[in-house]
Amino acid sequence: MKILITTDCYLPVINGVVTSIVNLKKELQKSGHEVRVLTLSNKTKSYKNNDVTYISSVSVGKIYPGARFTIFKNYRYLKEIMEWGPDVIHSQCEFSTFRLAKQIAKRRRIPIIHTYHTVYEDYTHYFSPKQKWGEAMVALFSKKVLKHTTYVIAPTEKVSKLLLSYGVKQPITVIPTGIDLSTFQQSISLHESTGIRKQLHIPDKDRVLIFVGRLAKEKNLEEVLFYFSRIKRSNISLLIVGDGPHRQFLETYVKQLHIEDKVIFAGMVSPQHIASYYQIADIFISASNSETQGLTYIEALASGLPALCRRDPCLENVIENGVNGWLFDSFVEFASYLEKMLLDRTAYKCLSNNAIRKAYEDFSSVAFAESVEEIYCDAISANHRAKDRFYLNKSEFNQ
Repeated sequence: MKILITTDCYLPVINGVVTSIVNLKKELQKSGHEVRVLTLSNKTKSYKNNDVTYISSVSVGKIYPGARFTIFKNYRYLKEIMEWGPDVIHSQCEFSTFRLAKQIAKRRRIPIIHTYHTVYEDYTHYFSPKQKWGEAMVALFSKKVLKHTTYVIAPTEKVSKLLLSYGVKQPITVIPTGIDLSTFQQSISLHESTGIRKQLHIPDKDRVLIFVGRLAKEKNLEEVLFYFSRIKRSNISLLIVGDGPHRQFLETYVKQLHIEDKVIFAGMVSPQHIASYYQIADIFISASNSETQGLTYIEALASGLPALCRRDPCLENVIENGVNGWLFDSFVEFASYLEKMLLDRTAYKCLSNNAIRKAYEDFSSVAFAESVEEIYCDAISANHRAKDRFYLNKSEFNQ
């Protein structure tokens, strides 16, 4: 099968969507499929790098940090992809590259599968003066885009229900995003662990809470920091790994809460080293309610970290209360669950073992790719049947 993946961002950019695409591409290629990626360049020049085509684009970061846009005037690369002849297109973004996906699909008469990664309602503060207006715009836009697809993949039930509420008519399948978990199976040495803690100025005897992700308003890190400031324990540190537009505000807020000696901003960590940061921690923590995939949650579970997270529909079937972590709705619950995990070593070990089992049973990249491959096959078969009906009707009409 020839599969074209279209996405507005790809390597060297690192985020949840890119990680998902990289893992999917790798597993599909392992299964013998030919996979190419069409994405946006981070400059005003188009180019190819092996099986990835980068299309010239310009920054529109004022709309959303890191966003880019293209009007695509260089048709050489588009023609080359069409001559290659993909059997199916798997779109991963609703903007510039979706427009290109539509062009290719129309010319080649092939289906588009689309993964809806982002709950845009959680990002209305970037583009709309009023949340209600923003939500209405998102619903209308999503419905208009997805009508051009054959199937829609939703990473969680939360996203599926949201799309149905928008009036999306296309078939929606929930497939949790898979992760290459092999990186998180390897334990680091005591020497390496000690070295990282020393570099980050984490006291030897401190238990470590860790957040990994983009530092943006929608991640709701202020709640984590506020709750953490109210915990009356001297032997815990909060490690925040990642960067983003909200970092300066968060660093100022930490000082206002007088917890700067217990909160560490590690900044961006390369993918090849992130597993080591999970392994120096004890508990994964988050109060985000804007997740659609929650890849860092899965990485943490695979690393044996129980999770302490704000309750959210996206975490259904991911975090199970008292099994592999705890979901909180208030500070009282947050403090109580945290104390349980820190005090009871036996219970903590049970949560940790369950976290690893959950990650490997439900969220491997192999299982993810197999599920997506089934969708491709169904879409291609449905497309062939539609073509046959078209030519049959045309033949009857000509008679």
